[in-house]
Amino acid sequence: MFAENVRDVAVNAAVLGFFASGWFGWAQEAPPRHWRRFLLAGSVAAVLTVVAGVLLAWRHWTGGTVFDEDTSRTFGIVVGIEFGVAALGAVLLAVLRRRDWTPAWIAFVVGVHLFPVAVIIEFPAIHVAGALITLVALAGIPVARSRGLNPSAVVGAGTGTVLLAGAVVSAAVAALS
Repeated sequence: MFAENVRDVAVNAAVLGFFASGWFGWAQEAPPRHWRRFLLAGSVAAVLTVVAGVLLAWRHWTGGTVFDEDTSRTFGIVVGIEFGVAALGAVLLAVLRRRDWTPAWIAFVVGVHLFPVAVIIEFPAIHVAGALITLVALAGIPVARSRGLNPSAVVGAGTGTVLLAGAVVSAAVAALS
């Protein structure tokens, strides 16, 4: 369930925390008023987790990593495809005048891309985050519509929460290793 290389787990905490803060920020586009404190708390917790992840990565920097020439190239290709597909979908949604669906599309792409990332970095727990983010993406628009909410609030809060949970778990694993 956990990665062999503590340094990679610590970096994962920092990366997931960074992106969690971004998703909590996106959720603040037009959330219900009573969500604002939760979203702000999520953003702050995410930034603190980034700091913890960076410090833990520094502490374990001389430890092993799965990244070599081959895995780095593969990782770069996966991330490049992710960005390209996300951007293409966002442009298409803009052309179709469905910009409000963009957060769900981006979250879907992020969730799906986490499956090969979990394999590349040899950290199976990332599969859980990928599955949950994909679920948030698929449910985000129907949930938002049924409750009269902005999709960015629903998808941003859900994705931010999943990423923050993954970051905290990664930081805890790295701290206890």
